Amino acid sequence: MQHRNITGESFFCWDGDVLIVNILGKPSARSDAIGEPQGNQLRVSVKAKPENGRATDYMVKFLAPLFGVRVTDIEVVFGQENVNKQLRIKAPQRLPAVFGAAPPPAATGPAAPRRAR
Repeated sequence: MQHRNITGESFFCWDGDVLIVNILGKPSARSDAIGEPQGNQLRVSVKAKPENGRATDYMVKFLAPLFGVRVTDIEVVFGQENVNKQLRIKAPQRLPAVFGAAPPPAATGPAAPRRAR
């Protein structure tokens, strides 16, 4: 099944407050790490072995705290048992450095109170 690339030339894009990320996974790595973009995919290495989608599950658990979200806030759109994946990350609270200085869209809900000077 061919999947539509909605991120264009980039490895990520925003759909409201949802971050969509194309991943090139590397299972059975020496360490867990976010690498550099390769074309329109972000390289992510994990120590887990690629057995029945377990490496993808492990990757989601590895990525969740880096984005400041719960594991349940990350959806694997496609690629559960493939190195080519697309993730939807609901309202990330922070972004790893590879995403650049652009902050995520403002979260919905009441604004944080400002400190008086």
